[in-house]
Amino acid sequence: MTKFQTFGSPLDYLQHWAREKPDDVYLTQPLPDGSLLELTWVEVEDQARRVAAWLVAQELPLGSRIALTGKNSAHWFVADLAIWMAGHVTVPLFPTMGGEATRYILEHSEAKLLFVGRLDGVTDSWNDVSAALPPDLPKVAMPQSPPMDDATGWDDILSASAPLDTLVTRDMEDLATIIYTSGTTGRPKGVMHCFRSLVAPAGCSVTLWNPSSDDRMLSYLPLAHVAERVAVEVPSLIFGFQVYFNDSLETFAADLKRARPTRFFSVPRLWTKFYQAVNAKIPPSRQKLLFAVPVLSGRVRRRILEELGLDQAKIGLTGAAPLSAGIIAWYRRLGLNLLEVFGMTENAAASHATRIGDVRPGYVGTPLPGVECRSDESGEILVKSPGQMLGYYRQPEETEAALTDDGFFHTGDRGELDEAGRLRVTGRTKDLFKTSKGKYVAPVPLENRLGAFPGLEVVCVTGSGHPKPFALVMLSPGVLDPADADARAAFEARFGTHFDAINADLEMNEKLDYAVIVKDPWTIDSGLLTPTMKIKRNRVDERYLARGDEWRRQGRAIIWEA
Repeated sequence: MTKFQTFGSPLDYLQHWAREKPDDVYLTQPLPDGSLLELTWVEVEDQARRVAAWLVAQELPLGSRIALTGKNSAHWFVADLAIWMAGHVTVPLFPTMGGEATRYILEHSEAKLLFVGRLDGVTDSWNDVSAALPPDLPKVAMPQSPPMDDATGWDDILSASAPLDTLVTRDMEDLATIIYTSGTTGRPKGVMHCFRSLVAPAGCSVTLWNPSSDDRMLSYLPLAHVAERVAVEVPSLIFGFQVYFNDSLETFAADLKRARPTRFFSVPRLWTKFYQAVNAKIPPSRQKLLFAVPVLSGRVRRRILEELGLDQAKIGLTGAAPLSAGIIAWYRRLGLNLLEVFGMTENAAASHATRIGDVRPGYVGTPLPGVECRSDESGEILVKSPGQMLGYYRQPEETEAALTDDGFFHTGDRGELDEAGRLRVTGRTKDLFKTSKGKYVAPVPLENRLGAFPGLEVVCVTGSGHPKPFALVMLSPGVLDPADADARAAFEARFGTHFDAINADLEMNEKLDYAVIVKDPWTIDSGLLTPTMKIKRNRVDERYLARGDEWRRQGRAIIWEA
């Protein structure tokens, strides 16, 4: 049984690495002109101390909430560290967040100041946000931020402020950050994490992944989400490894190849995109032939991983939503240890993980060291973790409702344990819906099975109040030209066979009435996906559920949305 290891504050480790290897590059970020910004450990510490000194000079009460928005960047890390150094609390905001949600979080968190970083590609969101900002809220314009006449410039702060000589003392139980849940339904809740819970995931996983200062990771998932903070930012500080940043969607492949990460964490949507891109170049039938030839097999597998930028990855991690067992098996055949992990904002993502050599498709592994897990009589998963939150900010009733009397957290996920203690997540308790026949349907298992079909980007099973459940399907870009009748007919025939095969295995109340191939893409900006690419089911239902009767009357299994 591996043991949970304790660590000190990220600030302690920053100072350690700045002394031990001051001139080694810590953060590498591509710039719009094609050059690279490289900050060494000592430069990161120096900049953070200067920004912290400026914050101290603002004479804000200790523990003030400081909001931070922007796409992932070296300066995001520096600002986060500076906020902690000055004795304050970071409130990260998703850069794609609209004005209403931003205003709510700023007001609810009682934010005293806002750091604004690079927001290229989300200009429309920023225009909405800037109009909603309180007029008296002080702002700091970080490098590559949108123009702001009333903001203090980052470079002005660095040039005018001497490094803070003595950092504000931070206890491990001090509040470090309030992470507002991206939320698939309702208002986001502010999850409070102290320094102890933020570093706990590193203590849980150190004996599993064997991290070291020789590792490299690419930071590209939103830093406003807990996963990127505890999978990349905090471990990089503790273990002293280099972090690379992604500039844009267009440069993602090049940025990944530059980083050649030794560990790579992603969400199922991206793992699926990689898989589909390779299959588009090398059809599965040809892969099967190439992998069967001993003299070619190893070379072809290595070449595929090299083209993906993952040839140096010792471990790949997937989480936030289920990933098809077939796709996981495909990566493992290439030689990448792709492992499922499970966690949530409320336990700093420190919950379950698949161990190397103990993979069972469809299961997210066993509890991490220091984690306890059980299920209640309804099948809900309950977890007690070293990464457990302090509670929901300004919501004591919600905090009390989220915990059992003996301190276990109600995850809201349904699941079951096998004989080895491995967990299979079967869906969210709130995702269950009832048909008009009074039968409950769990959508996630159905979505996983449908989603295994090549070319599908997102699948949502819904049907509350309708006679039978039905599926909404978004195709991956470039799968086919919707105007090409022959291509549509061929795709419909293949997908129809897949659809019928799944339906044949389902219980009567689960059988899908039909599948609708939606016309418009589901995106974060459209409000149908969260910043971590989860389906916002309430928004999907608002948009599509009323059309169920119209589609059912067509009497077809596969329907193309008009």
